[in-house]
Amino acid sequence: MSQQILNVNKVQRIPLLIDGQWVGSGREEIYPVHAPATGHKIAEIVRGTEQDADQAVRAAEKAFNSEVWQSIKPFERGQLLVRLAQHIRNHRDEWAMRECRDVGKPLSQAYADVEAAARYFEFYGGAADKVAGESIPIENGLLNVTVLEPVGVTVHIIPWNYPLQIIARSVGAALATGNAVIVKSAEDTPLSAHALAEWFAESELPTGIFQHLTGLGQEVGAPLVAHPGIHHVTFTGSVQTGISVMKAAAENVVQSTLELGGKSPNIVFADADWDKAVEGVTRAIIQNAGQTCSAGSRLLLEESCKAEFLKRLQQRFESLDIGPGESDADIGPILNERQFKQIMGRIDEAKQQGKILAGGRAVTPEGGEGGFYIEPTIIDGLEPDCAVAQEEIFGPVLSVFTFKTAEEAINLANSTDYGLVAGVWTKDIDVAHTVASKVKAGQVFINNYGAAGGIQMPFGGYKKSGIGREKGFVALRNYVEIKNIAVKYGK
Repeated sequence: MSQQILNVNKVQRIPLLIDGQWVGSGREEIYPVHAPATGHKIAEIVRGTEQDADQAVRAAEKAFNSEVWQSIKPFERGQLLVRLAQHIRNHRDEWAMRECRDVGKPLSQAYADVEAAARYFEFYGGAADKVAGESIPIENGLLNVTVLEPVGVTVHIIPWNYPLQIIARSVGAALATGNAVIVKSAEDTPLSAHALAEWFAESELPTGIFQHLTGLGQEVGAPLVAHPGIHHVTFTGSVQTGISVMKAAAENVVQSTLELGGKSPNIVFADADWDKAVEGVTRAIIQNAGQTCSAGSRLLLEESCKAEFLKRLQQRFESLDIGPGESDADIGPILNERQFKQIMGRIDEAKQQGKILAGGRAVTPEGGEGGFYIEPTIIDGLEPDCAVAQEEIFGPVLSVFTFKTAEEAINLANSTDYGLVAGVWTKDIDVAHTVASKVKAGQVFINNYGAAGGIQMPFGGYKKSGIGREKGFVALRNYVEIKNIAVKYGK
């Protein structure tokens, strides 16, 4: 395993990759990167500027229009992505340790992210030469076809919680369809993005087709998404920032794909397999310490089973261990102090309005001194319309509500501004499909939650959870223009 990655005393300086050149290594304007597990400084990024964003876009435009890039065949683009997938698998220990140290997540979850990233590049590598238009019958003597062409320069604003996975799922689709991409990584978790930039810089990919910008959102991200030279923005993050991104892109009539979070429900009926449901509900809220857009942060229980189900769930929560990601505990640290205070503030608010059934306290596990850790928390007795029940907390905090009928469950599930994911737990096929058909969510899981990441499954939300879909074949349409060509022949 890479000694550079394992050496906690090594502080890595991460520059920008613009037009094939490493930029900014000598600048004084930097931003420190700390390991969530301990608070130790592990890296520092160069703070990109508006000028850096402009140079990157101009380089991407030039590269996209170059004869070299245009002459590369779709299957050759695909082969490059498949080679990247294999590279990631061949060095899986190093990639997992990057995600573990950078984000703080348990090592086993980091390994799952590494495999998911490899699968994304592999999946879109295989799809690269299968993105096809169609022939449309109009009339005799008229050949009408559609051609799918790359949009041009695509921008990818990456969040801090799943950097490797989310880069892979959007960049993989964009490169497979022949675009030039610019990645703006999160300032708190840049390690995997930089490692990918190093791989692309050494690959046969033409200079400027893959570029990586580091820095703060307002300093380099905002001018990047507002640049008139870009043609698509993919953003994952908060609702307010997503609105700003969409407004900036709209000024240039540029499309955006937005994934903006959720307040996702797990709906448990009395006839469910309780062992599976308890484990599914638990995993849905503790993954990455609850710092997950699709976290199952609301539990909707049929009233007749509430007491017994909650007893089992409390026991499961109390059995979970907390610690640094390297220890592979069930729950790792919160990203930083700011996130920690925000979550604890919500828990304190909930204590005034409801009842804490489990957790609710900050802890300092062995080896985690300097980090920020929170016990997995169950809250009961909240009003469904209170802020804690309505707003995304982004931590290991689960709110409990009850229902008597399927109709009540559906209304509760749909009672927030979000609609990203929902889980339904029941052995009754009629109830399961009725609820699934009426819940306003982009993904509905029946008797499971997450389906191991679902590389092939379209992912995105209703309402304020976002616009558009990622993952699967449908995501390829984010990065192409549809051109119609009609050819008249004969007399």
